Amino acid sequence: MSSATAFAQSGDIGQEVLFNVDKDFDASSKNQVSAVLLKTTSKLYFYVEKTWWNLQTPAKKDAVSAGLNNLSDEFDAKIYPILTSMFGSEWNPGVDGDSRIAVLFEPMNSNEGGYFRTADEYIKLQLPDSNEKEMLYLAVDYMDDPKAKVFLAHEFMHLITFNQKNRIFGVEDDTWLNEARADYTSTILGYNTPYEGSNLQKRVKDFIENPSDSITEWRGTKYDYASSSLFSHYLADHYGVGILIDSLKSKYTGIASINFALEKSEEKDTFSQIFTNWTIASIINDCSISQNYCYLNSNLSNFRLAPTLNFLPLQGNVSLSVTNVTKNWTGNWLKFIGGNGDLKLDFSSLKGLNFEVPYIVEDKKGSYSIKFLGLDKDQKGQISVDNFGTDFKSLIIIPSLQTKLSGFDGLEPTYPFTYKVTIAGTGPTEDALIQQLLDQIDYLKKEIARLQNQGSQNQNLFSCVQLTGNLYLGMSNNNVKCLQQFLKSQGADIYPEGLITGYFGNLTKLAVIRFQEKYKSEILTPIGLQNGTGIVGEKTRVKINQLLSGG
Repeated sequence: MSSATAFAQSGDIGQEVLFNVDKDFDASSKNQVSAVLLKTTSKLYFYVEKTWWNLQTPAKKDAVSAGLNNLSDEFDAKIYPILTSMFGSEWNPGVDGDSRIAVLFEPMNSNEGGYFRTADEYIKLQLPDSNEKEMLYLAVDYMDDPKAKVFLAHEFMHLITFNQKNRIFGVEDDTWLNEARADYTSTILGYNTPYEGSNLQKRVKDFIENPSDSITEWRGTKYDYASSSLFSHYLADHYGVGILIDSLKSKYTGIASINFALEKSEEKDTFSQIFTNWTIASIINDCSISQNYCYLNSNLSNFRLAPTLNFLPLQGNVSLSVTNVTKNWTGNWLKFIGGNGDLKLDFSSLKGLNFEVPYIVEDKKGSYSIKFLGLDKDQKGQISVDNFGTDFKSLIIIPSLQTKLSGFDGLEPTYPFTYKVTIAGTGPTEDALIQQLLDQIDYLKKEIARLQNQGSQNQNLFSCVQLTGNLYLGMSNNNVKCLQQFLKSQGADIYPEGLITGYFGNLTKLAVIRFQEKYKSEILTPIGLQNGTGIVGEKTRVKINQLLSGG
């Protein structure tokens, strides 16, 4: 076998190439890997890290080959023509004069699907670690998994962005907007339907887990992807995907590019107004109140955030003072229930900042009124709600800091805001107090039921509906978790440990072997095997899916 060579244009199957990679993504923190060319199409080169490839069984290699065939067909027929027709082309023929894009599959850190390096778009004289190639990097875990198309589309969008923004205009877009566009490709291409198990469902789950994450600060966490994705869905669904397209094809970046695109489309709303409306929609999500306060994507029609609850004493005077901190373009949802009397809420922050504070008052019939608190030059203002606790049962404030408009290139500072709630008034009678307590208990029960229902809609990311792709020892993903749920359902004789971890370890392998040998005549005999292998290949997967579907 020949040693790894520098990048060549021949594209011979089996060719070995030494690639520079990002050590922060590589599972072994390597900055170089040797790869083997597995497949060439009219638009793509498919490479795989050589060491990983050499360790695979013949059955696994066959599954990978089939997966690459499906992926290349998907790219040629759908991903490439749709995305380039909307957003424009990647640099073609590019830095290397070759119209094909190199896709390198390498072992990556858990939960990573892929990445893109702008360094590859420059010659080595400019950046010595460049591969001098239009190039994308995907995780080997997804080589024969249908999710590979989601990651390929996402990273290909970054390749388009480099050409349309960096090369043509000589500017680099804010990371949050770059990632938001790339994440939205899964909706454009129809990959979020069905919603169950989709990329969008994962984003919703992560957003619910930590909604107060700035959409503009980027640290590469799952919460960054979640908040920017939910915002981009609201933006594109209300104002059209053309806003994302026009913001890309402009000399502006970040918020300024969105405002440019809105003005070009003759929209009266600004980024600030849209962000504020999005924060309201994320907790109300009711189109009957206003189209501005709901998500239009059918997959998000039942989505509503749970605010941070503040319980106020039901009798006597109330005084509550809290100071929180926040970052620019972060949603904060604070709800107040209880109390009895005339409520006043004083909001304050630092002079020179720019807070927007919409608030929602809910009456005893459950109807909402959306209002906006006007702050003075010192960032102070007051909300008054008479007969709170009797005529009105809740107040929600949604303060967001909207001062900084550009320069989002790292960790953002935090700024304080304070709210002080006071209620002065006579306490209720004993009977009225009991009724108020009962009303509050009923209200909380309904709220808990709603959250549990919403949680069940999103926790099914790991429910065993159908297995997709082959599974084997050492893998770690949601498909493995699905497999483990299924094996556990087969009883203690198959999977006595019943662990659902998402990691395919020896216990899972032994459980698969027991399952294969239980259905030996359907799984093993047709392919000439006597004993289980512990690898979930085609025959095993077909049998599992048959049982999952009730067959």
